[in-house]
Amino acid sequence: MTTGVRRRMGVEERRQQLIGVALELFSRRSPDEVSIDEIAAAAGISRPLVYHYFPGKLSLYEAALTRAAEDLAARFQEPHEGSLGVRLLRVMRRFFDFVDEHGPGFSALMRGGPAVSMGESVPVNTLSATNALIDSVRQAAYEQILTHMDVQDPPPRLELVIRSWISLAESTALIWLDKRQIPRRELELQLVHDFAALTAVSSAYDEEMAGILVRILADEPADGPFGELVGRLVALTPPAAP
Repeated sequence: MTTGVRRRMGVEERRQQLIGVALELFSRRSPDEVSIDEIAAAAGISRPLVYHYFPGKLSLYEAALTRAAEDLAARFQEPHEGSLGVRLLRVMRRFFDFVDEHGPGFSALMRGGPAVSMGESVPVNTLSATNALIDSVRQAAYEQILTHMDVQDPPPRLELVIRSWISLAESTALIWLDKRQIPRRELELQLVHDFAALTAVSSAYDEEMAGILVRILADEPADGPFGELVGRLVALTPPAAP
């Protein structure tokens, strides 16, 4: 009869394991509800050993937050296959996958990050670093959308549209997490329609934006997300008087 031997992890391997365990726990509950003892138990190690790798829960939360931010930013990366509407819909589905998987953690991040009570004082530079991390995700999303639109030097109104839309996606996800009153699939499609609507309204005020919109619509199939929006709007239009 052979006896299993637990393999000793290297320093970096153990750190990555702890980050993964912490991220899983922070994803299910807000950070202030998760204790170091829980993290240690889930990782199969002692509490002092957790402190050997991380000075406190705050530093472990920051490491987990960094990994989550990298994951979230990657959700906006999309192959240039299909129309812009189809690509944005795939992006929104992956975005909501993340929100669904990391609900409490996503909510805590967007509503203040480690400023929540964690039994530790939160240095100003930590809050600044967290805000910078959130901004880096937003910037990555912004750059990816520009890539999908094949625009290298965006006009001011386009930057406004994209950044406003990213904020709208964040707010929509937070509201959805609270009560989940609207089916998730409907919201994913609605956000794609919101992007088209914001672009169309901006195009009414700017020739360059109008040119971008015309180019986008030229590649959109009638049965795609943008085409569906046009159909829904036409259906709302009252018939012309005889």
